[in-house]
Amino acid sequence: MPDPRATVAAAASKALTRGLRVGGRSGGTALPGLVANRLDPRLLDKLAARLPAGVIVIAGTNGKTTTSRMLAGMLTGAGRHVVHNRSGSNLVRGISAAFAEQMPLFGRGSIDIGVIESDENAFPEVVARVQPRVVVLLNLFRDQLDRYGELETIAADWTPAIRSLPGDATVVVNADDPTLAALAKGAAAKLVTYGLDDDGYTLTALPHAADAATCRFCEARLEYRRLFLSHLGEFSCPQCGWRRPALQVSGSRIELRGVERIAMRVSAARLNQRTQAFDVEVGVGGLYNAYNALAATAAALALGVSSDIIAATLHDFQAAFGRLERVEFRGRALTLALAKNPVGFNELLRLLTASPRATPIVIGINDLDADGRDVSWLWDVDFEALGGEGQTGKVFAVGIRGSDLAVRLKYAGVGDERLDTAQAGKPLGAALDGIVEATHPGDDIFLLLTYTAMLELRRSLAERGAVSHFWEQ
Repeated sequence: MPDPRATVAAAASKALTRGLRVGGRSGGTALPGLVANRLDPRLLDKLAARLPAGVIVIAGTNGKTTTSRMLAGMLTGAGRHVVHNRSGSNLVRGISAAFAEQMPLFGRGSIDIGVIESDENAFPEVVARVQPRVVVLLNLFRDQLDRYGELETIAADWTPAIRSLPGDATVVVNADDPTLAALAKGAAAKLVTYGLDDDGYTLTALPHAADAATCRFCEARLEYRRLFLSHLGEFSCPQCGWRRPALQVSGSRIELRGVERIAMRVSAARLNQRTQAFDVEVGVGGLYNAYNALAATAAALALGVSSDIIAATLHDFQAAFGRLERVEFRGRALTLALAKNPVGFNELLRLLTASPRATPIVIGINDLDADGRDVSWLWDVDFEALGGEGQTGKVFAVGIRGSDLAVRLKYAGVGDERLDTAQAGKPLGAALDGIVEATHPGDDIFLLLTYTAMLELRRSLAERGAVSHFWEQ
């Protein structure tokens, strides 16, 4: 029997979403979801309960949007009909609006499975509401201290949510992350572990910004046989003997092919009573995207998707908005990269400075609520890589806190002859015009931007016809 309250709430959300988009005001997720949840606070619970194949919830500090898009593509390729908060609006109101928009008012239509990208703070509530069939845990890094607090706070909030999952649920966990490996250890749900098994791209020491350097059980300092990214790697505790769990899905033979692509061998052991290995090529670059691709692959394999469909989806995958997104603008090739915390910045800088670079780099720092007001984290970013040998390209400091960034870059060894602060503090559209004037046709310009800086720049590009609005992708 139809639920009148849910029907009214979903109809209101649909109408508001449509109206906001027709008016070009926004992607239409926050306000419609807010109104819908006022009309029926249990709307998301009710919509999720209609899905016969259940819901997958993806959570982590970095990589949520990319991983959820990869997994949704794999499920679609396998013949599933997916509801997904694709735009990246990942609080309960945004997820509610996405489900209300994509699902019919009555019943579920052809939609049979949901993929949810969840904000870290919203994760416990999302799990309680949708009762997920699968949870995918990507990583936990320090991010927006004024909003999230320290990493331990998030881990403590997540633990009851993971422990609440029943035995027939599945937790897909990044076993290279000591915090997540410890968090998942006591879960009643089935565990699927994934991580890297490669000697080619390792760090020699924990970066300054690494967070989880100590054992979660005895607090001794962890040792690493191989360290891949921040505190992610093959760890062990010399005091209590705790170590990285055995990997069921692993990535090896990794090749980073610039900023555009990755190749690797995926090995899956003891998963759905099968052992298999297959090669994949991923349509985005960076070692962190090897982790994202592995997470999506592990979840897809646990859900019975074939390796052929997984490989085809990853091969054809296109970057989500602002995630190594390529844009042509006034004769310049722009690469837009969201960088919102020290680990994200460090991995992008690692990718950019792997070889000598003479082309421009733009770094945009805002401090609005969605970015985090505290920008002291800039001192935890390894900007020194930009001052290294072979790095000769111009560096533009832009955004609301562009002047603060410029100070940090000077301390990092980026000299005055390379550092351009003329666009600092300007609106991002105007700053981009200034950058275009200061560069040359054919230049390949890489832009690292915090969240609101990215939205502001893309809005300007969309108004000029260079990109579609993010909700249209």
